[in-house]
This record gives sequence, structure tokens and C-alpha cells, in this order.
Amino acid sequence: MTSAPQTPILPPAAAAIERRHLRRLRLRPKAPATGHVDGAWWPCSRDLVTELPALLAVVAVRLGDVLRVSYALSEWNAAPRRLATDTRPVRLEGFHSRPAHTLDLVAADGHRLTLLVVPSNTDPTSAHRTMALAADRDNVQTVDDLLAAGIVQTVSNRHVSDLTYTAIARWEADGGRIPEQTNRCTS
Repeated sequence: MTSAPQTPILPPAAAAIERRHLRRLRLRPKAPATGHVDGAWWPCSRDLVTELPALLAVVAVRLGDVLRVSYALSEWNAAPRRLATDTRPVRLEGFHSRPAHTLDLVAADGHRLTLLVVPSNTDPTSAHRTMALAADRDNVQTVDDLLAAGIVQTVSNRHVSDLTYTAIARWEADGGRIPEQTNRCTS
């Protein structure tokens, strides 16, 4: 007699953390690769070591074990070269030349996901709109265009016609003023 595949039962606290991080990640449906990114991630802070374990746990369903993570040094706090996880160590590769607002995850089998990283200080409406645009199957926009489009859409949804607000919002999405970080992972 065979049984159905088993889904691990998580304790309530772990299940809540997993659901919270699922709301901060959107991936394109599996299909032939097109466009610049395979989805988007909205981390809670600029601390890569704190943020990565939850991302890797969620992405493992699609990629399996991730061996390497490439990121832009200017967008994250200092991080070690390796991160210990439950399954195996993950090599962290920070580069000054890495494209802004992106993160590459490379799996043990060679598959790669390139994620748009929505800045952690982005307001929730703009962040969710940007993630939805990035995860659209037909999206071919650049990273900069995706970030700007998420904010512009939010501005137009509020019926705001103030061009100054739009300019400031684009500046913020491009890494402008970086206020003190608070734990915003309740979104």
C-alpha cells in the first residue's frame, strides 16, 4: 500500500514564520526563462545573514539545496563568506560589480534563480505591487523599471498627481535615503 506524499507539520510558530516569508517572496511560474528576473523578494532588513535562512527554506521547494548566493555588497550589511544552514553550508559571494537590487541563488544541480530585491524600507503597497510585476510570467522589464513601476502604480492608485512625490518615491526605491531599520516583517 502506498501513501500520499507527506507534508511536514510545522509547529505553530514555525508555520507563522514560513507564511510571513511566503508573503515576501513571489516567483514566476515554472516556464522557459525570459526577462531579467525570476521573481522578487522583499527582505525585512539589510542583514543578509538574518534574512537568508527563511528565504532558502522557502526556495528549497523549487530549487533544492542552494550552494551559492551572489549579492551586491553595497545593499547589505557586512556578511561572512559562508552561512551555516540545516542542510549544508551556503557560500555567500558579495560583489561591488553585481547588478543593484538583485540576488542570485545557485542550487546544487546548477539551476539558478535571479531575484529582484525590493528594498526593505519600501512601503508595503509598493513592495507587493513590485513583487507581483516581477513574478508575472510575461514580464521582461529591467530591475530599475520594475522598481519604478511598482512605485508609480502605487502613486497612481492613490490618485496622487504630485510629481515631487513620484520623484522622491523613485529615489527611495533606488536606494536614496536609508532610514533606521525597524523589523517590518509583520507585513
